[in-house]
Amino acid sequence: MSTKKTLIISISILLFAAVVTTLVFMTEPTAKSEGATKKMAMLVEVIPAEKGNFEPVFIATGTVSPVEDVTLSPLVSGQVIRRAPAFTPGGFVEEGTVLLQIDPSDYQNELELKKSDLLQARTDLDMEMGRQEVAEKDLALIGGDSLSPQERSLVLRKPQLNAVKANIAAAEAAVEQAKLNLARTTIRAPFDAHILTQNVTEGSQVAPGDNLGRLVGSEFYWVSLTVPLAQLQWLKFPATEEEQGSEVKIRNTSAWPKGVFRSGYLSKQVGALDEQTRLARVLVKVPQPLARQQDKPELIIGSFVEARLLGEQITDVVRLKRDYLHNNDEVWTMENGKLSIKKVEVQLKDSEYAYISSGLEDGAKVVTTNLSTVTEGIPLRTQRDTTASEENKQQPVNN
Repeated sequence: MSTKKTLIISISILLFAAVVTTLVFMTEPTAKSEGATKKMAMLVEVIPAEKGNFEPVFIATGTVSPVEDVTLSPLVSGQVIRRAPAFTPGGFVEEGTVLLQIDPSDYQNELELKKSDLLQARTDLDMEMGRQEVAEKDLALIGGDSLSPQERSLVLRKPQLNAVKANIAAAEAAVEQAKLNLARTTIRAPFDAHILTQNVTEGSQVAPGDNLGRLVGSEFYWVSLTVPLAQLQWLKFPATEEEQGSEVKIRNTSAWPKGVFRSGYLSKQVGALDEQTRLARVLVKVPQPLARQQDKPELIIGSFVEARLLGEQITDVVRLKRDYLHNNDEVWTMENGKLSIKKVEVQLKDSEYAYISSGLEDGAKVVTTNLSTVTEGIPLRTQRDTTASEENKQQPVNN
């Protein structure tokens, strides 16, 4: 095939392709406008703002400690001849229960000796009183008008009488001390107690200051909490021993089943900030912490617990979840189908809610949806609005 013929065929193919392309574009269908495009409002969820009186709940954490905590020590020395069966770690004893008995023999003998000394001193007094009568008669016979008061006292044996009386007083004190030492050989529980440690048994030799064991009171435990200073004004502390402070619900989140708690009451402010957290320290008093006669979990000394403190009532405020409060104390509301950003005044925040004193009216529609675009006046709609609009479209038009 010659070059000229090839060129003619190529030009013909190009012309044919150009004609086909032109026909395609000329016969393309044209889009028609059926109506104006409508910008859709953002779909949101709203809740009504509710104004009323509420009791805030504060959450704090702390540790459990005993109200009464003593290390048992003897005041006299000797050999332990008896130990109560209940005096073992984990045991419970009532106030006055005998825990240990130190051999009292030496102290009984000492008491008898002191009683003998007292009897001798009183005998000396009787003898001296007889001498006093003889001295008075002798003085009356010889006449003592010319004697000075000091000389008269010597003649009547006043110094001897005072010495005998002093000996009696010393002997009486010695008897009382001997009785006290004898009583101290019996070691009793100072209060209703739970035994934590026991360091002696029968046959042990003990001396004053020895650590015999540790006892804690079983009637009450402390829960030591730390709270922000701003929350103290909303907590009620008792003014007297008969009053009760704010109620506190205590939970051990790591050990107790969900929903199980112990009840206590605010008792005292410690009056000093925690050195590390700079928070206020408060004490909660929990009755019957070991739950011996209750179907409740027991508190363990040293355990870490969570506490929910019931605050004093706040009146005439709107309560909202803290998640619905945005930057700089702003609340998003829906008014006439548009977003309205309200600047509010928050009186208090607890663990879950913010309590608003002004800036938000009762019944206002609070937007709970987290919006990606936040601009005053942007259109909003709720699912209820959408449903109502669709129902209106489906209703037939009556001629």
